[in-house]
Amino acid sequence: MMTQTTPKDHAGEQDVDLTSSALDHRLAEQPHGTTNGHTNGHTNGANGTNGHASTLPELDASRLTVELADPTAREVPEEAVANSGDETTCTDHMITCKWHYKTGWAAPELKPYGPFTLMPVASVLHYATECFEGLKAFRGFDGKLRIFRPNLNAERMLMSTLRIALPGFDPKELEKLITVLVAQDGPKWLPRSRPGSFLYIRPAIIGTQAQLGVQASKEALLFITLSFMPRMDSPPGGMKLHTSPEDMVRAWVGGFGYAKLGANYGPSLLATAEARARGFGQILWLYGKEGYCTEAGASNFFVVWKAKDTGRLQLITAPLDDRLILDGVNRRSVVELFKNRLAGEVEVVERKYTIDEVLEADAEGRLVEAFASGTAFFICPVSLIHHRGKDVQIPMGKTGESGEYTAKVKGWLRDIMYGNEQHEWGVVVTKE
Repeated sequence: MMTQTTPKDHAGEQDVDLTSSALDHRLAEQPHGTTNGHTNGHTNGANGTNGHASTLPELDASRLTVELADPTAREVPEEAVANSGDETTCTDHMITCKWHYKTGWAAPELKPYGPFTLMPVASVLHYATECFEGLKAFRGFDGKLRIFRPNLNAERMLMSTLRIALPGFDPKELEKLITVLVAQDGPKWLPRSRPGSFLYIRPAIIGTQAQLGVQASKEALLFITLSFMPRMDSPPGGMKLHTSPEDMVRAWVGGFGYAKLGANYGPSLLATAEARARGFGQILWLYGKEGYCTEAGASNFFVVWKAKDTGRLQLITAPLDDRLILDGVNRRSVVELFKNRLAGEVEVVERKYTIDEVLEADAEGRLVEAFASGTAFFICPVSLIHHRGKDVQIPMGKTGESGEYTAKVKGWLRDIMYGNEQHEWGVVVTKE
């Protein structure tokens, strides 16, 4: 007689976090880029319920088709002009690639930048089936084009994609497509006459299935654009932070703060606008009744202080093990540079710490400096934290513009990005 299993037979298995477990399983099922599967039970790929590798086409940069724009149709504006309007200025071309659960990934297309069509009931418009990445292309002082650690962005985008049940892909193929777009538009839009300039790279994937219903989208669109972006790393007087209100959090344990989803950003805009109206640049998001420091706006947050027990200089930042914050590429780079270049001088500590600990360090004269790191804000010194009616003034060094260690790590990263230091993180785009 056949024995039937019931939900009770798997009670122990049900105690685990279903979402994080499912994501771990999906990521583990990506053998050598075979990632065409789906996370909601579709059986057409490596992530499907049949456990077999997909026979459908994968994301493949070698299949790219090219339709070039008229190179004389648009002139490259000055950086200040490009960033002065209410619309993002993009370059001549973009890359798009469609996916369908029955046919897999189509051939990617490099074509003139412009609008594309979505049905009003497209999944992304109703269920936030969308994720994206942000990285930059740099024109070096040595004349070369570089992209900073694009492999990390591609790998993180795969994780974000799977988190919202969109199709997987080989991160290396996404990295190739990013490089192709930079190679195409970089020479014109980052001319050699403008060393020290950059373009923002925005890959995104959206669910496009035109069917209402809370389900994983059976169609998707990958697209990549290049655009101008303002320089935001040196606000006059440093970045001023207002701690988050007690009735609001940006992300939570068990949620999706560790993935780069549009759903992380929209809900934070109301509080951010109010903080800016009060003269602050961003919100320092606190978490839990303890008031753990997490992120500054959408950037990772760092404090340099002297440890209470030993007096030793420490760089402290929130940890990644609880999947509360984003594993920022610049964050990871900051941590690695401090460990490699300041070992013995500054101890790197990744742990939970509270706003009360920051207040205590300030009161005891142990607070040395603070900064935020991210793609948009790069390395931005923090000069003030306002918390529950109290202002904490953060030291800004002898120049009044940046603390010593903020300036050091910012300089190291800038040198890598712009070619003053030849480093494996600065990936040269060789085909121009």
